[in-house]
Amino acid sequence: MKVLEAEFTKGFIRLCTDGWEQGWHERNGGNASYRIKEEEIAGICEELEENGEWRKIGTCVPGLGNEYFLVTGSGKYFRNVALKPEECIGIIHLDQQGENYKICWGFQGGARPTSELPSHLMNHEVKKRVSGGKHRVIYHAHPANVIALTFVLPLEDEVFTRELWEMATECPVVFPDGIGVVGWMVPGGRKIAVETSRLMEKYDVAVWAHHGMFCSGEDFDLTFGLMHTVEKAAEILTKVLAMVPQKRQTITVQDFRDLAEGFHVTLPERFLYEK
Repeated sequence: MKVLEAEFTKGFIRLCTDGWEQGWHERNGGNASYRIKEEEIAGICEELEENGEWRKIGTCVPGLGNEYFLVTGSGKYFRNVALKPEECIGIIHLDQQGENYKICWGFQGGARPTSELPSHLMNHEVKKRVSGGKHRVIYHAHPANVIALTFVLPLEDEVFTRELWEMATECPVVFPDGIGVVGWMVPGGRKIAVETSRLMEKYDVAVWAHHGMFCSGEDFDLTFGLMHTVEKAAEILTKVLAMVPQKRQTITVQDFRDLAEGFHVTLPERFLYEK
């Protein structure tokens, strides 16, 4: 099978296109990666080039040794992924130690994986472990309303989670574990990767202050849907904050408890504080 005919590649391209159409990927903003299943690699192995040079990842992820990833390219525009996929995305193979990678497909014209590769792989390693291997997608975007909130809300997990939970009844159901927040840091390096992966131990969503958001999920639909839900809640909150200095009514703590019981989810008590 051709790489571009594989269902996982089609799903990855759709994720990129949907994100672009939402307005989350100005210029070359944002990146995405997918941890490819063994059977999916077996289906495209004839198209993979395994003689490429090994390159340093910039971190060490032994829990991902010998795994393959489909990744967006550094400096590439999400709007071009569907038009020129072999230039904008590529498949990389990690060595057994999880210290180096080589390009096996794509990235034509000398392109390389996203500069956020250390963050992606460190988060993949964490989510693979804590989800029992179920999580395979890491998606980073620049949704405007979430970014706007990082200028006005305290950069605290409890505050972001509770404020966004209150904006729509589905929110505690879609992200019941809450949201983590990373204060502003220089992107693309190991330091922000370590901080983000620390949050991914307990959350599926991490907000980067004044920058964007990271989401993890089992597949493309769930991951995109998570990003979409958080950003929609942020849009509602920005409108509420623009209309009134204080909310007149909202979802109460008891409402959250009733919702959790009705939808069979567990909501951490530290988010259910009385205001």
